[in-house]
Amino acid sequence: MKKLKFTKMQGAGNDYIYVNGFTQQIENPSELAVRLSNRHFGIGSDGLVLILPSDICDFRMQMFNSDGSEAEMCGNASRCVGKYVYDNGLTDKKEITLETKAGVKYITLKDGDAIARKVTVDMGEPILAPTLIPVQVAEEPVLEYPLDIDGKIWKISCVSMGNPHAVVFMKGIKDLDLPVLGPKFETNPIFPRKTNTEFIEVVDRNTLNMRVWERGAGETLACGTGACAAAVAAVLNNHCDRDITIHLLGGDLKIEWDVLNNHVYMTGEAVTVFEGELIG
Repeated sequence: MKKLKFTKMQGAGNDYIYVNGFTQQIENPSELAVRLSNRHFGIGSDGLVLILPSDICDFRMQMFNSDGSEAEMCGNASRCVGKYVYDNGLTDKKEITLETKAGVKYITLKDGDAIARKVTVDMGEPILAPTLIPVQVAEEPVLEYPLDIDGKIWKISCVSMGNPHAVVFMKGIKDLDLPVLGPKFETNPIFPRKTNTEFIEVVDRNTLNMRVWERGAGETLACGTGACAAAVAAVLNNHCDRDITIHLLGGDLKIEWDVLNNHVYMTGEAVTVFEGELIG
């Protein structure tokens, strides 16, 4: 019987299972992600994150959604990786570089303790070119594009933060039946790599409410890249200024889109829920 040590962590309710890849080897992480993410028969999570050595950064993150598909990166997971490597003595740095499939991310640890820590991630520049998001729409940027879903027109604004996002500004997001609606956005033919979808209510120039349907995971309590994409779309559509608090089902994220360097910064809590050992 094999033993696997793991740590369950969450950022704004976006929960993943973290495994130290320096000391443990996972033969089939996609299959393991499906098994462990099951909330009734497994540990329960939005997916699996492996923390690994990197040739170009302090650490490398490899992540898998709850359906086993590999994702480019996750902002909330990146914050938790920063907390994990610091709290577990893998580094004494408070400024950490992290290699992801979406490029290098820069993590800054704020003041905190062993239970919760504020962490900021430099998410880099938003990608607005349709071919790079990717979305099969000719106009650039893709703002308020009319998308037909079952005969109803939804206006989407598309942004990539290393992974594709379609942002919808509307009222009444609490009333949406996302298990029905979400997959129709995710698998729409105009998204060749599928898409994450954020449904956003504008509160004021510095505040948004958000629900999210994540590609490969379903509705989650939070999505860091989605919050960043929503903030960028809110600025481009003149709904908000560049310093925004986003209220998600799992908590709040602070997003700043810097006008000077064009980088998006995300700040929020990273929390260790529990540690354990899986046998078998």
